Amino acid sequence: MNSNIFATFETIAREGNDAPFLETDDGQIVSYAQMLGTTARYANALIGLGVQPGDRVAVQVEKSARNYCLYLATLRMGATYLPLNTAYQLNELAYFLEDAEPRVLVCDPTDLAAKSELARSHGVAHVMTMTDEGSGTLDVMADAQADVFDTTQVSGDEVAVIIYTSGTTGRPKGAMLTHASLLSNGRALTKLWGFTNQDVLLHALPLFHAHGLFISSHCALLSRSRLLFLKKFNAEQVLSLLPRATVMMGVPTFYTRLLDQPEFTVTSAANMRLFVSGSAPLLAETNHDFQRRTGQIVLERYGMTESAIITSNPYVGERRIGSVGKPIDGVEVRIADNKDQMLPPDQIGGIQIRGSGVMKGYWRKPKKTAEEFTSDGWFRTGDQGTLSSDDYLTIVGRAKDLVISGGYNVYPKEVEMAIDALHGVGESAVIGIPDRDFGEAVTAVVVCKNESLTGDQIIKSLKGQLANYKIPKYVYFAPKLPRNAMGKVMKNILRDTYKK
Repeated sequence: MNSNIFATFETIAREGNDAPFLETDDGQIVSYAQMLGTTARYANALIGLGVQPGDRVAVQVEKSARNYCLYLATLRMGATYLPLNTAYQLNELAYFLEDAEPRVLVCDPTDLAAKSELARSHGVAHVMTMTDEGSGTLDVMADAQADVFDTTQVSGDEVAVIIYTSGTTGRPKGAMLTHASLLSNGRALTKLWGFTNQDVLLHALPLFHAHGLFISSHCALLSRSRLLFLKKFNAEQVLSLLPRATVMMGVPTFYTRLLDQPEFTVTSAANMRLFVSGSAPLLAETNHDFQRRTGQIVLERYGMTESAIITSNPYVGERRIGSVGKPIDGVEVRIADNKDQMLPPDQIGGIQIRGSGVMKGYWRKPKKTAEEFTSDGWFRTGDQGTLSSDDYLTIVGRAKDLVISGGYNVYPKEVEMAIDALHGVGESAVIGIPDRDFGEAVTAVVVCKNESLTGDQIIKSLKGQLANYKIPKYVYFAPKLPRNAMGKVMKNILRDTYKK
């Protein structure tokens, strides 16, 4: 049996044949049969460039149907797909080329001479271009290839994708996800979230991140459903497409922007059976507003680059607002102290995971990999949380974001929730700023709805709600919080901005 994840996709796609697989926002429709032909041509083109199983194919292009078919083609011929954020500049790109040593770099034609020179200096054999309309050098090469390809036999332990962590602290690390881990995760989510071939997934996420590349899309491939494939999120466009869709996956920003649309109502969301949010925390206030507006609760789940999805609220059953749900099939979760000993329910500690969805390790970083796993095989996520007696996980913050003030641990999420509940506050981020007396001073950066709100008012409102050591020593106001491509607040930038 071929453990290549594409072999499973191929079997399902052949059953679908002429059924629509992907529809772009300009009306292009790609059937399952056409997807098989396109991936065969790209796979043959990669072989023609000397790509061998296990070689890395680095891709930095805008989202398109061709881009997604290139991802599937890379899996199909047994190479390793390396997605790169389209916002990376040349100096950032240099790090990934040096670290991953890809055989091929696929990019858009913009600034091609500089990219080619950079790639050559890092030993990349070929620099190819890809465009939405199919005029790139790789597109032209692929279009001349045969539309048949025997999917390469690989073991489940072979690396399918390397995705670099967001790099909000330190240099990015390449998480190695295998064919088996991706298939296990995809099957668990397809079953958990109730996907069938009658579903239509509204896909407005980027393809350089796990959320858009495979967490959402693999559910469609494994259920033979359809993708409405948008280049990017636009609230008005998404609102107009909701009557044609049944499922939407997004980051919290998607849902706040939908709520800003007066036309977003129970009626406009009537055809939708499921809204899913991930990649960043969804404010409880946002979910309550969403429920009031649509009658539905956004399903929150928890995942990370190193393991795809870890926990999820149920499709059928209690969706506990503020919690990220229960461990999915194939994944175990425990809360541990700083000696890796399991803690009882409802105690705050480090979130640790193990199971079939966890990465193989960090690319060419065996020492770092070993450091992140416990002696009994659990991966330390770096997140802090609690696990209830009925296995619902709640995240209270990142370990690296823990504020230690006067010898006391302050979990930012707890303070943020208290601030966010105040009248006139839009959102907040709590950080630790170096302080001579306290070690770190609890500091809040607040985005307001009410311009007249003051720091003293916020501090006064928190007194009586929180222990004194948790109350911010300083409150700053900002028009918005800095976020990375997937909507996560970059607290390292806030710490640099507001340090004394």
